[in-house]
This record gives sequence, structure tokens and C-alpha cells, in this order.
Amino acid sequence: MTDTTQAPAASAPIVHEKALIRSWKAPIALAVFAVVGLLMAFVFPNDGETTFRLSTEADAIQLAPVVVPTQLTVAITAILLVLLALAAFAFVRFGGGRAPLWISIVFAVLFLFAFLTWAAADKTLPVPGLLVGTLALSVPLIFGALGGVISERVGVVNIAIEGQLLFGAFSAALIGSATGNPIVGLLAAMIGGMLVSFVLAAFSIKYLVDQVIVGVVLNVLVVGLTSFFYSKVLVPDPTLNAPVKFPIMPIPLLSDIPILGPVLFRQTAIVYLMYIAVFLVWFGLYKTRWGLRLRSVGEHPTAADTVGINVTGTRFWNVSLAGAIVGVGGAYYTLDVVGQFGKEMTNGAGFIALAAVIFGRWDPIRATLAGLLFGFATNLQSVLGIIGSPVPSDFMLMLPYLVTIFAVAGLVGISRGPAASGKPYIKS
Repeated sequence: MTDTTQAPAASAPIVHEKALIRSWKAPIALAVFAVVGLLMAFVFPNDGETTFRLSTEADAIQLAPVVVPTQLTVAITAILLVLLALAAFAFVRFGGGRAPLWISIVFAVLFLFAFLTWAAADKTLPVPGLLVGTLALSVPLIFGALGGVISERVGVVNIAIEGQLLFGAFSAALIGSATGNPIVGLLAAMIGGMLVSFVLAAFSIKYLVDQVIVGVVLNVLVVGLTSFFYSKVLVPDPTLNAPVKFPIMPIPLLSDIPILGPVLFRQTAIVYLMYIAVFLVWFGLYKTRWGLRLRSVGEHPTAADTVGINVTGTRFWNVSLAGAIVGVGGAYYTLDVVGQFGKEMTNGAGFIALAAVIFGRWDPIRATLAGLLFGFATNLQSVLGIIGSPVPSDFMLMLPYLVTIFAVAGLVGISRGPAASGKPYIKS
């Protein structure tokens, strides 16, 4: 008799399909800006020619200015923007669910070129001046953003960046004037920024006070203290508000590179220090044991504590280090740009630096790029006003803040910071 019983078939392998998440945020944003490009080209066209000056009289290598027909250039660029926006929609709909980063980068460059061409119609736009001013306005933002990244990565929300910048600027002016040495003034700025962050760390880490409230109170306190000492100490004795500024130190050969040379390599010691600080913070966070411990405390302090990491001490000293870095950004005002201290001279730069931290997703390199973006927007409204651009002055005054709001709210959207940032750690 034949056994008709069949062996059970081998179970088929289970395939887990990952749901495709489509992100329409970038295509929609590109579409909006593409419409703006079309409006500039066909609804509000500007006739004439736009001249881009690429060199200054001090440059060793002189480049001829670039002259383009305004309306034709803007029209061609607007059409390219529309094609890129359609490509972004196609990638999201039929591709991997997200628009490639290169599309956004190319789109941003083309839109910026179109806007500058349109805004500077029949004018001469000094490209080196625009870039030099961008870097100058970005330096305190970048130092503030680096300090904010370190502080928030270790688990403390640093709302007090504004106060650290302002007190660093005051300390640099006072001590730099008293000693006549800009290096001593720079060290004083670091100590000043560290003192503000020391208070932030003490109240938020040891006494478990809400970190946002402490930061806001510190900002108000520093504004009041510096304004009081400015009126009672610096105004009666102007010699205490006349620090020696850092000289410009051009790097041989590199400073002669067209366009980029004067911008990057014809600077002062503080700017060169910024280049080093960006690299060191990035390298330290991701390539060293110090950075691993810092990030572990900011993500999961309980787990870090179980492996022997002193959570309280790690947070305390790293918040102090962040304050010292921010203090250097404050010194840039008094020892480099202005040459003296003025009331509330930081003018909200600390809050823009905090926005750069969020926009940069708590990464030092991205936060640096965000700081450069905000610095560019601020300088652009000044340059266009100087050359007599037809763009309304009210819009130009709003431009830096519009860019900040759009960048943080529109481009970042839902972004997860360090898991334990802003949460006090109570050891069980």
C-alpha cells in the first residue's frame, strides 16, 4: 500500500518589506521658490545688465567683471528652477521617496544667482565684498553655534548663548584695554563666557532648575550688568574701552587665490582660530573618547552612568567649555570688528546661533554652514541697500529673519535632538 502522506512543505522565508516613506517637503519648497523665480522673470522683470565684480584693487590677480543681460538670464534660470522642482517631485514619486541632496544644492545656487542678477539690475555687485562681509557676520554665529552644539550634545539646552557672547565681548574690551594686549583680552573673553555658562551649569545641573528659564534669566542679567558697567566704568574712562585689535595676517600664496583668497586667507587670528575650532569640535565629537562620552551622556545618561561615566561632571565641564568657545565669538566684536564695546552690541546673534544649531541638526559642520547662511542673508540686505537695489528696504530688513524662520521651520521640520537634552539627570 502506497503511503500518500506528504511531508510538510518547507516553510517559505519571511520577507519583511520596508514601507516607503515619501517626503514631499523638499519638492514643495523648491516649487514655491521656482514660482518666485518665474515671478521675477516674467511678472516683475528688470531690464538692463547686471555686473558681477570679481576682484578688488588690492588683489594680486585681477579678474574681469562678468556682465550678463538681466531679464534673459533670470528667465533662463527660472526655467531651470522649474525643471529641477519637477525632477524633485519625480524622484519622490517614482524613486526612493526623497529628493536627492544634489538637486537642492544646485537649485539653491541657481536661485541665488537669479535673485542677485534681478536685484542688482543696472548695478555692479561686488562679489568679494559680499563674501567678506558674510564671513565677518558669520564668525560670532559660528562660535556660538559650536558652543551650542557641545552644550546640547551633552544634555543642556543653551539658551544663554546671547549672554555668553555679550559678556565675552565686554570682558575682551575691558581687559584688552587695561593690558593693551589682544591675546589677554581674548583669554578674558573665554573666561567671561565660561562664567556665564558656569552659572547655567550650576543651576540646571546641580539645582535642577529648568534650563530654558535659567538661560533666559542669564541673558537678561548679562544685558543689565554690561549696560551698567558700560555706563559707570567704560563711558567715564574711555581708555578702558579702547582695546588693541588683532591685525590682519594674510597667508602667503593662499591669500592671492582669486575670490576665495581675500575671503578666507586675508583674515585675523580669531577667524583662523574659528577654522581650527570647527575642525576640532567635529573631530572631538565623532573621533575621540571624549566625544563618545559626551554624546552618550546627552543621549542616555542612565546607561552612561552604569558604565562608570560621571554624568554630572561631564555635563558641568563641557557646558563650561562651550561657554569658553562662545566667548571667543564675543571677543570678535571688540577685538576685531568694532574695536570697542557697545550696549547690547550682539543684537540677538546668540538666538540666531541657537537657530543654526537646530538647523544644523546638532552637528558642528552643518551648524557652521547654517551660520554662514544666516550671515550671508544679513550681509546681503546691507550690500543691496548700498548699491541702490530696487528691492524694497522693508523686505531687505526682514530678510535675515525670514531666512532664519524658513530654514528652521520649513526645511528642518520635525528634527530630533539629543534624547536627554533639557532633561535633568537624577541619580537613583
